[in-house]
Amino acid sequence: MSLAETVYKALLRRNFKLATAESCTGGMVAAAVTDIAGSSNVFDRGFVTYSNCAKTEMLDVSADLIESIGAVSREVAIAMAKGALDNSNADISVAITGIAGPGGGSPEKPVGLVHFAVAQQGKATVHNVQKFGNLRRVEIRTKSTEHALSMVLAQLEGEPAQLEVEP
Repeated sequence: MSLAETVYKALLRRNFKLATAESCTGGMVAAAVTDIAGSSNVFDRGFVTYSNCAKTEMLDVSADLIESIGAVSREVAIAMAKGALDNSNADISVAITGIAGPGGGSPEKPVGLVHFAVAQQGKATVHNVQKFGNLRRVEIRTKSTEHALSMVLAQLEGEPAQLEVEP
């Protein structure tokens, strides 16, 4: 069974709906879930917010926040996850923002840096950051998709302790 199928079954057991807020993955998490027959039972919607403007317009992420610390950050990932939850009928959301390369990196934010957040109704939002390294673009996006699904599963199974919880 694939990771997406495992997440699908965990959502189904809880009668939960998922929303995604994706930047560098461009909808790959939503695609992984909706590839499963019956996914309409667990998937509410996906926001592909590749541009900063889309993050602001669709997810209510503060333009000032993005301008001051950049889109690839803990704070923006958390705001994206909360925005997806607030702008959907979902019970849980996952957000991904990062630098898939091959360009766009800097010493402070290198290619392969990806921030993730999971928000759930009635629970603290969790954050995680991965440094996948200077891999090929497709590898960073694929690893990010898998990591996002793993985070959703961990939250559903009550195991987010290994992740940073928002205060």
